Amino acid sequence: MNTPVVLVLTTLPDSEAASTLAQQAIDARLAACVTELGTVKSRYRWEGKVEVAEELQLLFKTSLARGDELTRFIEANHPYETPEVVSWQADASAAYGQWITAETQRPLNV
Repeated sequence: MNTPVVLVLTTLPDSEAASTLAQQAIDARLAACVTELGTVKSRYRWEGKVEVAEELQLLFKTSLARGDELTRFIEANHPYETPEVVSWQADASAAYGQWITAETQRPLNV
């Protein structure tokens, strides 16, 4: 049986910003895995002008329980004033979904 997970996509201005955000999300157990999808060229209208920018795209994988928190984390720690944060629910294979769930649980303080 498949396991529901949440995927979150964002773009960042450079590899340093991408690496920092990805590592922080992993360290906080907000994501089990962050895949750098590579450089993309984005074209968009911003403040009345058409802009073109090369950016790095990141895909975060997290559990259903952590999806909203991850989104808020990205928005709060992103270098852009209005970051792209797009998320959706997907079905993962049972073993991969269980791994994502396990990796995004905070350890209990005993």
